[in-house]
Amino acid sequence: MNHGQRPRRAVSVGLARRHLLASGLLALPSLGPSLGPALAQEAFPARPIQVINPYAAGGATDLLARAMAAGLAPRLRQPVVVVNRDGAAGAVGAAAVARAAADGYTLAFAPALVLSVLPVTQPSSGLRPESLRPVYQMFSNAQAIAVRADSPFRSLRDLVAAAKAAPGSLTYGSLGIASIPHLAMLQWARAAAVEMTHVPYRGDGAVMTEVLAGRIDVAAIVLASASGRADMRLLAVFDTARNPAFPDVPTAVEQGFDVAPTSFGGLLAPAATPPERIALLEAACAAVATEDAYRAAARNALQPEAYHASADVFAARLGRDVAEKAELLRGISLAG
Repeated sequence: MNHGQRPRRAVSVGLARRHLLASGLLALPSLGPSLGPALAQEAFPARPIQVINPYAAGGATDLLARAMAAGLAPRLRQPVVVVNRDGAAGAVGAAAVARAAADGYTLAFAPALVLSVLPVTQPSSGLRPESLRPVYQMFSNAQAIAVRADSPFRSLRDLVAAAKAAPGSLTYGSLGIASIPHLAMLQWARAAAVEMTHVPYRGDGAVMTEVLAGRIDVAAIVLASASGRADMRLLAVFDTARNPAFPDVPTAVEQGFDVAPTSFGGLLAPAATPPERIALLEAACAAVATEDAYRAAARNALQPEAYHASADVFAARLGRDVAEKAELLRGISLAG
């Protein structure tokens, strides 16, 4: 999933780390006196629900959002409409939901990075890790390391050996500074104790074109981008298990590197949304996630079967992601 774009300027991650204090992601602001009684008297849902996808139409996030909406509508007995509001690496749409009325009628379908990365890279958006409340995790998307099919590198060990022989001489591309593929590669490089030079691009397609042309050595990409590519060789998948679509490609963990950074996300609501509405939406999402139609859409996007999780599990994972991304972002230049 191409969620990353090039941020505009560097910022400190100190604020992002402080936002993770104690139950920062789990604590909910109390409902205001004017909103609470009105919501208590209204049956939910009593009108159509809008789900904002903060990325352009046609991508994997968009396809999954629409598959989820199609399953939710009959269960909630109301139309569920997906609206694309892209811009600023997802900050425009995510911030719009964060500012929306906390009544359960305006939701976001987005990756965790809108709360773990964008508060650092897009500070003017006003997004914070606690801006949105997890409702249900609907996807988990693996990242991968790829090279040209005729590359001398056939494993991560080969890559490590070459990188250590000439620190900084090997280059790798990603779809942008602070994108999930970039941060995944950075996490792996730190675990492997190697130094490589990052070259940012505007998308996975451009990254792979540059690798095939021999202008860069390695591609850090979303796994789905490698589907059907006989001209590329995958060295590793960043995940906790092998992907069924690429059963012969080992994970980084299998090759001795204890890193498995993935892009994950799902349905999110404004932070002060009443718990009973969150619970109703969570139950509906849990049912949709096991339906054949949604599972088929997930498989088409190269999601493993065990991609969904409850609100509590989603929130806990998001909390870990905020802390992990703060560590990765510290000390790297976000300019450019």
